[in-house]
Amino acid sequence: MRVSRAQAEENRETVINVASRLFREHGFDGIGLKDLMKGAGLTQGGFYKQFSSKDDLAAQASRRALESATRRWATAASSPNPLEAVIEFYLSQDHRGEKAEGCPVVALGSDAARQSEEVRRPFEDGIRAHFEVLDELMGDARSSNPSGKAMAILSLMVGAVTLSRIMQDENLSQGILDAAAGEVRRIARGEESSEAIAVAKGYR
Repeated sequence: MRVSRAQAEENRETVINVASRLFREHGFDGIGLKDLMKGAGLTQGGFYKQFSSKDDLAAQASRRALESATRRWATAASSPNPLEAVIEFYLSQDHRGEKAEGCPVVALGSDAARQSEEVRRPFEDGIRAHFEVLDELMGDARSSNPSGKAMAILSLMVGAVTLSRIMQDENLSQGILDAAAGEVRRIARGEESSEAIAVAKGYR
């Protein structure tokens, strides 16, 4: 039976949305086209009518996931303390556990670095968008280039969630998130760490 153009477009959107979750859960190379299409309730035979390649789907699914993540960050801007709102949802036990729905940079960042330029591009665009949101939250959006604070904070938070997901020790896993939250607040305030101060004074 011939599928209408509207139905074909709806199927395509479904595949992109499902793939954005399944790639985050299994990795780009951890799931094949058959299972991706099955997850969308479709057969593998229709894949190449909608996408030119698996990389094409991976790129579109990644862009969808990153745009969703950026919107989640931007929503925090409406709270009385926007940066604290970001810290609370990002460096949380809930986010640590929501692999299929969580940050795509955490779930797929190292994987994306080994992919084609087509797949890496959405990650670069998404990371830049996260930098912009952070600079806006800190009132530091003064140029087209991200601030050092924004780059340090995003790197710290992505790394903290990544490490916290690896650790089997619950106390240590939570400790990583808590330590990162404290450092993010310090960086946002423009304070030096006690280690940096000690080095500057010649104590180390």
